[in-house]
Formats: sequence, C-alpha cells, structure tokens
Amino acid sequence: MKRNRLGRSGIVVSEICMGTMTFGSMADEKAAIEILDRSFEAGIDFYDTAENYPVPPDPKYAGRTEEILGRWMKSKPRDALIIATKVSGPSHGWIKAAVRSGMTTLDRHNIVRAVEASLTKLQTDYIDLYQTHWPDHGARYEETLEALDDLVRDGKVRVLGCSNETTWGLTKSLAVSQANGFARYETIQNNFSLNNRRFEDELAQACRQEQVSLIPYSPLGGGVLSGKYNDGAEPQGSRFTNYKSAGSRQAAMVKRFINDKTLASTARFKAIAEEAGMSVVTLATAWSKQHDFVASTIVGATRAAQLPEIFAAADLTLSAE
Repeated sequence: MKRNRLGRSGIVVSEICMGTMTFGSMADEKAAIEILDRSFEAGIDFYDTAENYPVPPDPKYAGRTEEILGRWMKSKPRDALIIATKVSGPSHGWIKAAVRSGMTTLDRHNIVRAVEASLTKLQTDYIDLYQTHWPDHGARYEETLEALDDLVRDGKVRVLGCSNETTWGLTKSLAVSQANGFARYETIQNNFSLNNRRFEDELAQACRQEQVSLIPYSPLGGGVLSGKYNDGAEPQGSRFTNYKSAGSRQAAMVKRFINDKTLASTARFKAIAEEAGMSVVTLATAWSKQHDFVASTIVGATRAAQLPEIFAAADLTLSAE
C-alpha cells in the first residue's frame, strides 16, 4: 500500500485511513475489532477518531469509539500506528457536540480538557494527529493555536490539523502560526467525493500552495455512492435510513446527501465502474485518494464484509479516461 506525507510533517501514512465514527453505535465492539484487525493486516497504519464519536452524537455514549480503539491499540505495536483524533468545536446546524454539555469553544480550557480525556480513553501518552473537529471562527485564533502548540511542545501531540474548515479559516490559521512561531495545521479534513467536489476550488489551491494535506472523509458520499439508496431503497440499519427519524438536524442532512442529483450521478458512476470492471465503491475510493493535494482518504465500514471493495482501491490509480 502506498504512503504519503502529512503536509510538511515527518509523518507518512497509508493512502487509506480507517475511520471509526460508527464504532460503538452502528458497529458493536466485536465488529469494530474485526474491521480494525483486517485493516491492519491489509497494510493500513492510519486510524481516525474523535472525542464526539460515535455518531449520531449523544452524551450517553460520546467517547465510546476512542475507548474501543484504545483497547484494540493494546494488541498492536504503538509505533506501527498513526492515531488521529479531534477536539470538538462549537455546535452548529449539522452537528451538536455531545461532550462538555455542548460548551466546546476552542479555547485553552476546552482544548486541554479534551486532549487529556482522549489520551486516557485511547490509553496512550501521545496522539499522532490532533485536529479541531469543526472551526470556531468566533474565537481568537491566537489562543487556539497557542494552546495546540503547547501540546506539541509537551510531546502529547505530534502534528496538528483542522477539519470542516473554510479557505479563510485555513489561511488565517496558517498566518497566525507563522506570525507567532506556533506549530501549524499540516492537514485539513473535509468532505470530498465524486458527489461533493467543492474542495476542488479555492481550498485545493490553498493546500497546494501552503503544502497542507487534505484527508478527505466520506469518499462514498455518506454511503450514497455505493448505490444502496438508489431506486428508492432504504437499507435497514443504514446511516441515512436511521437519520430520517432521528430529528430535524439529521433529516436535513439526509436531504443534503440523498437527492435526485446525487442518485442520478451515482447511477452514472456505477455504470462507468462496471464498464471498467470494478465496483462503484472501489471507483469512488480510488478517485478520492489520487489527487495531488490528498495524503490519505478516510473510509468507513460497519462490518468486515464491506472491506474488500474498499481495499481493492489501495494500489489502484484510475486513468484519465
């Protein structure tokens, strides 16, 4: 499996990263461990989680995913793993923070509390990549980045990243880090798939010029690009089937991911994949990881049977045609 560097950092990761956001909810611990073991055996060394997982966020079980990952990590050499997690930013229209009673401003107090809790749950003394889960444009970037820089200097964190950030937020943070001598964001984790290509505009150019690596999540468009929602299907137990009755926030997210345009595009991509002799899951995963500004693509699974089609993209490079 090929590997790429995270930004300008010394960390080199596999081109596929295993995401864990359903571990402890849609995937129980037994299923999660099997997925993690199969991923490690396939050559994946990069694993992404967050203090707010699993999804949908709920204070009753927030942090369960980090705990599952932490127990699994004890069975593997720590130096063989690249572990990423995230500190929650302020709640917004799509995601509500399930930690600290929703009080998740990106100030020093919350960042320190979050990292200490994550280190405990993960049963490790350092985090390889620590990311802000979503931005806090109302906070002072100087305070946020100074607190994160202290974590790097203390050896609790190796590399910093952001997630769900805008072009302004990314470039603002880089300027603050440069002006103050703080560790900077080496990565950005945003939504990017065949069905959501917004990143290809200003953000892609900012990443190229500033040498920041994208770690795209949801390369299958929330599972839509697998084709499982086409023709009006509502697969039992699937994320967006569950979200339809989970509340207004989640129902709005369903419409964002599943609509006439995304379903029509998925049908076309499926036909292209079949003509090329691969599954649409393999096609979409391979497409996501082979951009010049991408270091590693975050994939997700709720059962091990989903992995072969994902892993088939590991060493695959799609032709321009």
